[in-house]
Amino acid sequence: MTDSNTSLQVSAFGDPLVCRIVDFIREVGIEVRAGKVVDATPCPGILLARGALVVEEARLSFPGDLLHEAGHLAVMTPDRRRAMHRDAGADPAEEMMAIAWSYAAALHLGIDPAIVFHAGGYRGGSTALLENFREGRYLALPTLQWLGMAYDKKRAAEAGVAPFPAMRRWLREAA
Repeated sequence: MTDSNTSLQVSAFGDPLVCRIVDFIREVGIEVRAGKVVDATPCPGILLARGALVVEEARLSFPGDLLHEAGHLAVMTPDRRRAMHRDAGADPAEEMMAIAWSYAAALHLGIDPAIVFHAGGYRGGSTALLENFREGRYLALPTLQWLGMAYDKKRAAEAGVAPFPAMRRWLREAA
């Protein structure tokens, strides 16, 4: 929503961290809107709705979950992203890519990755994920590279760009 007296965007969200994350998700091309999330969802307060995130801030348990759910949409093909409703599915490769994407997004935003990889998620594996990322063991990087979304150190050096966790593209473009 915009304030009629200015051209500035007025956020529908109150928490400054949520606002910062939502602004980033919108900047990369994923729609985010405030709304009621009535049914149970994998991440409380967040519904995947035809390529967008619907967020009920009062039910949001962890702001970092926004990045993870956006990561699911980001790594899907455009057609699948537009059709996605409710559950991102059980594709292990997409889950790993969403995890890597959300890690890269946290660093890009300058927030502690532990905000995304909190103790309440990842089936008790958040500490192991954080340790692997800190040690440069980037799960799903080969797949992100194959899709042209990020480069490993060797490929990045050849291309003269920053390696993962820097992203070349935040949204998957094709199958």
